[in-house]
Amino acid sequence: MANYPQLDDCSGVWTLKEVNDAIMGGYWRNAGSIGITSGNQVTGNEQITIATTGNATAWGNVNVSVYGPAPMSNFNRGLFAGGEDPSAATNATEYIIFASQGNAADFGDLTVARDLASGGSNSTRGLTAGGRTPSMSNVIDLFTIESTGNATDFGDLSAVRTGASGISSSTRGVFAGGATPTIVNTVDYVTIASEGNAIDYGDLTVARHFGGGISNSVRGVVESGTGSPANVNTIDYFTIAVGGTAVDFGDAVASRGNIGSVSNAHGGLNEGYQGTRIAPIPQGVGAGQRGIFAKGGGENLTFVEISTLGNVNDFGEASFTSMGDGFSGSTRFCIALGNTGSADRTINYGVFSHKGNNADFGDITTDRWSFAGAGNETRGMIFGGEDPVSNVVDFVVIATIGNASDFGDLSAAKHTLAALASQTRAVTGGGATPSYINVMDYFTISSTGNATDFGDLQSVAFSKFRGPGCSTTRGLFAGGGESNESYLNEIDYITIASAGNATDFGDLSQVVINGGACSNNTRALFAGGNPGPGANQDEIEYVTISSTGNSTDFGDLDTGSQGVRGFSNGHGGLS
Repeated sequence: MANYPQLDDCSGVWTLKEVNDAIMGGYWRNAGSIGITSGNQVTGNEQITIATTGNATAWGNVNVSVYGPAPMSNFNRGLFAGGEDPSAATNATEYIIFASQGNAADFGDLTVARDLASGGSNSTRGLTAGGRTPSMSNVIDLFTIESTGNATDFGDLSAVRTGASGISSSTRGVFAGGATPTIVNTVDYVTIASEGNAIDYGDLTVARHFGGGISNSVRGVVESGTGSPANVNTIDYFTIAVGGTAVDFGDAVASRGNIGSVSNAHGGLNEGYQGTRIAPIPQGVGAGQRGIFAKGGGENLTFVEISTLGNVNDFGEASFTSMGDGFSGSTRFCIALGNTGSADRTINYGVFSHKGNNADFGDITTDRWSFAGAGNETRGMIFGGEDPVSNVVDFVVIATIGNASDFGDLSAAKHTLAALASQTRAVTGGGATPSYINVMDYFTISSTGNATDFGDLQSVAFSKFRGPGCSTTRGLFAGGGESNESYLNEIDYITIASAGNATDFGDLSQVVINGGACSNNTRALFAGGNPGPGANQDEIEYVTISSTGNSTDFGDLDTGSQGVRGFSNGHGGLS
């Protein structure tokens, strides 16, 4: 018998025969084997080993004893959200780490305090749906599991509901049964990677609430629960990708209600059963291959694979009409909006590994636009801007969600500047004060403080390409304008670790301002921009960072656009 497909050694696309053999032969990967039970207004958690049999054992304690928390999980963490504490609903969310026993820690808050909600998740996102506030709710909240922070709004269930059973595959979250207050057999689903309202797509065989939701990557199972008027021992199942009326699976040992479960083996973690699993996107210095382009007109987000050639592909919907700039780690990219002519503090974020819409991250410290962004694996920074012209530098911790904090000041107030970063340093170049300048500033990312002089660009310039055009050692500044009538095609380079003036690298194919750049440790891509009055281009060009020379054609954006910003999960600032 062949070995089951591993999540950490896959490459390319599995064949249908390999997947069929794995599923039908019963050796599809059991991605972990720990199940944790929490709630029932006691602080003690219990664990079982799913692949064996035996009595439960003590695991650790939660901080607050609640009734009816909503569970969700990925490989590493289990979350318990909300519940009744002990006579009032709470919005507290706690988490445990499967690999180490111990007490739960604070994660963040739901959008509103409630109990009797249900939960589901894929490998990156957790959802909490419905519940009681004390009035019944149809709200679905969203968490990013590997960070900590408060929930954001995802959408609504098809009806207000408490006590539904939460189930998930790698793509869908399913909420089955519940009470409206009439006990129902309704089954709703959402697409986890996007945001929006749930859709009714099937029914359980028996109406009930407070049952257990269980799944692998194909099949959803609802076990037991409280019917009308008594507990039931019914077990139903359905195919998650299809829906429809559930089918009888068998019977539980006992009729029980008010049960729930969290594990590191559910279907949200076993992607690929359809034979279309894409290998995980490599991350870290030089390894990440995904580049994201966001355009200032609010068009769709698009992506490319940096190490190949070709046109962009659709990534997801943008929720903004204009923007300033942003930054990216190996997992997330963050877009600070800064709407032109109407300053906006909002920061949105997306996840490289999951196509979908962006979500709210927090706010920068002051209203401004036309700023620059850069960052490393840990911190993202926003530099300068306009409304009025600003010298403010902000920073955030990319893995969390929340508002920016003050970092320090630029050497002068300026806007339409560009920025890039290595693992340790961020460097800004050019801009307007309002006169156009060639000054470069640098900052040590891990600390806070004001700018230090780095050197000068080849030319005074504003609106150079913005995005992480850098390797771990070398940074590139491309294009820009010496005035509103005189644009540049020059590419400058610097050695980020040592201060000094920029050196000529080569040329873009044409003069252009206000485009977007992204890179891995080998290649830098330059996309879109404005080559002259009334003209927006769709060209994407690339250079090899370690060499010098003129740019080469890579492919095209979906539309010609200026105000493009670039992000990647493999630029030189990542470790």
